[in-house]
Formats: sequence, structure tokens, C-alpha cells
Amino acid sequence: MDKGNNVESSKNEIETYLSSIISIIPEKPGCYQYMDEKGAIIYVGKAKNLKKRVSSYFSQTHDNIKTNMLVKRIRDIKYIIVNNEEDALHLENSLIKQHRPRYNVLLKDDKTYPSIVVKNEYFPRVFQTRNILRDGSQYYGPYSSVYIAKIMLQMIKDIYPIRACNYPLAPENIAKGRYKVCLQYHIKKCKGPCEGLQSLEEYQNNITQVKEILKGNISKISKTLYELMHKCAEEMHFEEAQIIKEKYDVVENYRAKSTVVPPMLTNIDVFSFTENEHSAYINYMHVGNGAIVQAYTFEYKKRLDEPKEELLGLGIIEMRERFNSTAQEIIVPFLPNIELTGKAVLFIPQKGDKRKLLELSEQNVKQYKIDRLKHAEKLNPEQRTTRILTNIQKDLHMNVLPMHIECFDNSNIQGTTPVAACVVFKKGKPAKRDYRHFHIKTVEGPDDFASMIEVVTRRYTRLLEEKQELPQLIIIDGGKGQLNAATKVLRELGLLDRITIIGLAKRLEEIFFPGDSIPIILDKTSETLKVIQHLRDEAHRFGITFHRHMRSKKQIASRLDTIKGIGEKTKTLLLQEYKSVKRIREVPFDELKKIIGETKARSILNELNKE
Repeated sequence: MDKGNNVESSKNEIETYLSSIISIIPEKPGCYQYMDEKGAIIYVGKAKNLKKRVSSYFSQTHDNIKTNMLVKRIRDIKYIIVNNEEDALHLENSLIKQHRPRYNVLLKDDKTYPSIVVKNEYFPRVFQTRNILRDGSQYYGPYSSVYIAKIMLQMIKDIYPIRACNYPLAPENIAKGRYKVCLQYHIKKCKGPCEGLQSLEEYQNNITQVKEILKGNISKISKTLYELMHKCAEEMHFEEAQIIKEKYDVVENYRAKSTVVPPMLTNIDVFSFTENEHSAYINYMHVGNGAIVQAYTFEYKKRLDEPKEELLGLGIIEMRERFNSTAQEIIVPFLPNIELTGKAVLFIPQKGDKRKLLELSEQNVKQYKIDRLKHAEKLNPEQRTTRILTNIQKDLHMNVLPMHIECFDNSNIQGTTPVAACVVFKKGKPAKRDYRHFHIKTVEGPDDFASMIEVVTRRYTRLLEEKQELPQLIIIDGGKGQLNAATKVLRELGLLDRITIIGLAKRLEEIFFPGDSIPIILDKTSETLKVIQHLRDEAHRFGITFHRHMRSKKQIASRLDTIKGIGEKTKTLLLQEYKSVKRIREVPFDELKKIIGETKARSILNELNKE
């Protein structure tokens, strides 16, 4: 019995642990890795949306027996985010080859994805290949399918007359007349450089344009295909126009270059860094043979106020030793405090493929930091509250945490039934029991400034008299005018030095401080601004709801006041039961008679039906 309980307890712990990971996985493209109890990778997959894909394994029953076996063996989940699905596909291919997981299908020939090469030759050839050679040639790709690579090559050759032969076209061989033009020349697919009929300058100019297209600058080829398509259509060659259209659509939707790892980058270590007050986070990626073969992110708990250069240096040494890296080039975001042994060099890329590789590492380390924060806050919700309130304190230059915040809003639509609302947030959350409504008593007509003075005076005079808790922050829904009115009251009550007060203007969400004509504008994604907007919206909702209720009550009461024999008790009873004059008018006589008697029911229905 005890053994069974232990097994069940262990199963629940595993499910809880995996659920906590899934809850913080981002909805971004990338690759995920499943580990067994020994930490070995047993499955690698790609996804357009990591969160949805990984969740699907655990949220449904699978018909496939192997999938069910896989899910039962999963003990940990790791993931790497990338820019798009294309990159995820290439990264998945690299990880599967590197780790050969048990539950992944492995290609028997173990070939990689195709690339297009521009050979390092006198008259460069351009063709598809799977073999990356270090002979000075330039490789583009890898491409996610052979079809796309072939389409790309065919379109290039349709536009640029590039040779397809394997002749070694050295200048001396051409000068001696060793070669003769082939069929490609006669069908105008080649200009015959083998016989010296095309100059090297003209040929190289074409190659330069081909390289731009292969880099992803496909606007020219798109324009050419578009013009050819329309020309064929105008000449009634519809079948040919359709073929060109299909090629045009492929080019328009195609990304000519993978941004995960360019094929010529190899044996490189990449490090990125981010931090917060308590921890430093470092991402390590190792690139070998044109692929990411290792990706790992870890955390250092700060003990003292260690500089980032020192922390990154420690991370580089630890990761290179742990993974036995011998990479001679180390890409970093800034120079760490470290002395490297041997020939290894540090490099801070500013642009190009290596810069994109650093940016990919930075995406992952930032995501890891966010995920760790979400995980910690999920386990300890108070931590999130403290962090948000600390941000508010910092952004609004307060001396204390705003544990108690109040927000005021006036409602006097069309100048009728002026009321005001005060909403209260405690520890960052609405405290609805402490919300208050106010009837404006001393102000005639729609005067927002005078109304604000009355409401703020009544609110804080009462709190002081009853010795109740005062807020640390007051938010006034309005610009400088309403803020100045409320500030005057706090000054007279001696509270201005004890309470921070701000005004929130509606137009640009500007935040005003007393005595300062220049507002601050927080970033739209700022948590501080979101909390302030939540307070403002809640005050507006609460005030409008009360205002509508008062107008409705006033309209009903005033209409019933004109009916002879209807007193205050009857009006209250009808108001509670039917809410509006319209509903009272629609009530059957027999039903109304049972509530207020035959005489009153007949009087009310007769008067209301006259309208």
C-alpha cells in the first residue's frame, strides 16, 4: 500500500513539474527537447508555436502507442526559440543529427538540406549541392526542400545566361581555343565564355546580381517574373503565363537565406548575457559544421555587486570546460574580464551572419530570464505584486511602496446628476469593499474642478476624523486642472507631504505631478502605466454605472410623483421590482394589482398608458 502511494506521489510530482514548465513556455517558433529520467534527449521537435505544440502532448490522449510511451518517459523539457518556422526546421535537423534521439526518425543516408554554391572559379558556376567544401566558394541556404532550391536555380538561369558546363575555363585554355560552345549557347542559355564570346567583366556582373538574389534580395527577379507573366498573358500564352506565375508566387513567399547558422560558420562559441538585481543569466551556443550542436542557458545568483564583465568571464570558462569546447573564436556581446589561453579570440560582431547568431543567443537568454521570473511568480504570487509596486515606486519617484492606491473620477454626463467615484487598490488589486460613490452636493452645473475639490475634501476629511488608513498614492483622472484642485485640498489638510498625487490626462496618457508643467510619458508596455490605466478605467466604470443608476432612478421617481395616490413606499416597491417606467407600463393589470392593490394599479396604468 505504501509503495503504491509512493508511486502515485512521484507521478503527481512529475506532472506538477512538467506543468510548471509548460505554463511559461512562450508562444514563439522554436525547437523543443524531451529528456528522460537520466537527462538524455529522447525526442526533438519543431513548432511554429512552442506553447501550443508542447501542451498538445500532455492535454490529450494519443492513439499512437509510441507517442504514449514517449509522454510517459518525459521528465524534463527544454527549448530554443528562433525567428521563424524555417529556422526551426533547420535547427531541428541539426539537433537530431547531433543527439540522435530514440523517438525521432533518422534519415538513413543522413544527408543534410541542399545549398546553392557559387564556385570560386574564373567563370563561376552556380549549382545545387549538399557538400560544403572549404575551397573559397560561397554557399547559400540551406534550403528547406530540394524543390525550392531547384526552382531558385532554374529561375536564376532563365534570367542570367550562366554556364552549365564543367570545363576549367582558365584564361590560357580559352585563349588556346580548347573548348567549343554547346547547345546551351545555341538556345541562348549561355553566351559562350568558353570561346571568349563573353567577357569576364560581363559574366562577373551577372554573378554579382545572382549573389544578391541568393542573399534574399529578390525584388529584381520578382519584377522580371511579373513583367514576363503579364507579357505572356497579353500575347495569349496563358499556359506559359501560369507556369511563370507559379514561380513568381514561390519567389514572393520564399526566404532565400537561413538565419539559424550559415553553412560556412563552424567551431564557434557564442555567449550572451542579461541580468536583474539578484541574478545573471548566460546563454551558450556552440556552432559546429554549420549547425547549432549545443545550446544551454544557466543562472548565477549574485552574492556581491559583481560587474557583468566578471560574471560573463566566469560563464565562458565554466561552459567551455563543461562541454570541452576548443573553439578558437568566441562571439560575445561585450568584452568580459577574462584572459584566454591558447589561440582563442573574443569577437563582438556589429553586422552580418555572426551578428545574427549573437542576436539569436540574446533572444534565448532574455526568454530564459522571463521564464524564470514567471515561474518564480507562479510559485509565489506575492513576489509579482512586490515587483510591480516597486516599479511604480521607482517610476513615480515615491519614497514608499504604494500598497494602497486611490483613484477619483467625476461623472456628469450632459450636466445632469453629477456624481463622483473613488476606487481603491490594495497590494495592486481592486479592494471593491472600499469603493465609494459621492453625490455632488455643493456644486451647481458641470464644474469638474469644484466637484473634485468637494469629493477629495469629503473623502480625506472623513479618513482623518475616523483615523483610517491613508493611501500612499492618489490618481486623479484628468489633466493639470483637476490635479491642481485635488492638490489644493491635500495641502490644506496637511497631507501633501505624506501622499503622492498624480493626474492622468486622457489624450496621450501623460502623467502630471503637482507644480510641474512638463508631464512624463511612460512606455505603453510599462507595468506601471497598465496599473494606473486599470485604476482609471475601473473608476470610470464604477462612476458611470452609478451615474446611470441615479438617472434611471430619478426619471422613474419623477414620473411616478405626478400620479395621484402614489406615495414613497409604493414608488420604492415598484422601483425594486421592475427597475423602469417602461417595464411598469408593460405589467399586466392583474399582476400589478397583487403587488400594490387594485386602485393604485389602475391609477398608474391609466396615467402611463396616456403616453
